[in-house]
Amino acid sequence: MLEGLKVVELASYIAAPGAGAIMADWGAQVVKIESRSGDPIRSFFETIGSDQAANPVFELDNRGKRGVVLDIGTAEGREAALRLVRGADVFLTNIRPGALKRAGLDWENLHAENPRVVYATVTGYGLEGPDADKPGMDVASFWSRAGVASITAPKGVEPFPIRTGMGDHITSMATVSAILAALFERQTTGKGRLVETSLLRAGVYSIGSDMAIQMRFGKLASTRPREAAVNPLGNFFKTSDGFWLCLLPRQGAPDWPAIAAAAGHPEWVQDPRFERAKSRRENGPALVAAMDAAFGSMTLSEAASRLDSGDITWAPVQTPRQVLEDPQAIAAGCFVDVPDGMGGSFPSPASPARFPGADDGPKGPPPKLGQHTDEVLAELGYDRDQIASMRASGAAA
Repeated sequence: MLEGLKVVELASYIAAPGAGAIMADWGAQVVKIESRSGDPIRSFFETIGSDQAANPVFELDNRGKRGVVLDIGTAEGREAALRLVRGADVFLTNIRPGALKRAGLDWENLHAENPRVVYATVTGYGLEGPDADKPGMDVASFWSRAGVASITAPKGVEPFPIRTGMGDHITSMATVSAILAALFERQTTGKGRLVETSLLRAGVYSIGSDMAIQMRFGKLASTRPREAAVNPLGNFFKTSDGFWLCLLPRQGAPDWPAIAAAAGHPEWVQDPRFERAKSRRENGPALVAAMDAAFGSMTLSEAASRLDSGDITWAPVQTPRQVLEDPQAIAAGCFVDVPDGMGGSFPSPASPARFPGADDGPKGPPPKLGQHTDEVLAELGYDRDQIASMRASGAAA
């Protein structure tokens, strides 16, 4: 879908590179610019004290790209970066605004160099305000400051961290959406624009329903333990063979008779304690205990059959290992094989959308540090001696 689209990525870690990887999967030509020390996420496992040979975290967000090493602090390295941007459709970065301005790679300068370029910036906190130039990571900016952590943890539970890259990847999807909107606009105007996403804003949007309630009513219910759930039916129940299932009734009360029947107790519908939503909430602990007993007497297979017969929304609570073996996850295209560049491949999560009939999967492995420097510089018009000189001076590697 994006064949012919040229993207220059000056970014590290996950959120912005993740956006670049999605576009690369969809056919864009993505050139990743790194410093001589490389994207810090290349050292992910080393940082946590592991000596794993592969780095799936880096691979996921950098597959299918070409990699160059340029020192944008030097005149030669900066000029090479500018040459790349002059021929690009998209410039994607998560470098802090102050550093970009010092390097001459800010929006105003690059827009003057290439009026058609879509300049996509991913930051922790946005481009304006007192913390605009403050460093941000998803556990801090998305999870903690945006309010996601506080409403996710049940009342009384101490804060805990988000899983690796979860907030980043939500921001990656937002960034790709914004870039494509700007590219669509460019078809009419002929000009690119500044596109801004932040971990903070994506975090606030990710809990948008709760935030809308907070803003409209000035208060918000906390996440509660199962026994004290606001809606006892929207809950988790453990089966006799040790599996948990997630039950999610539709809005209103159309599912209550079917849920009661699936639990083996159709008489609950006439029970004054459980007859209406308000009474079910008031008698929540008793209802949860009754449903615990009911589903606790069934295997997951038995519960699944009963719930499916009632066309009830439910799902098993699965570990990532179980998800890998889930036939529906496989059928939905959740996993792809990434070419390793040596005739083989390795498995990885798919990008977040499928285009049936199109080549929408990974086009190659992530680049080794500086793997394509000479190739890309040659395409920009540098001859062999100039490239050798840049390498000797440290402007390229």
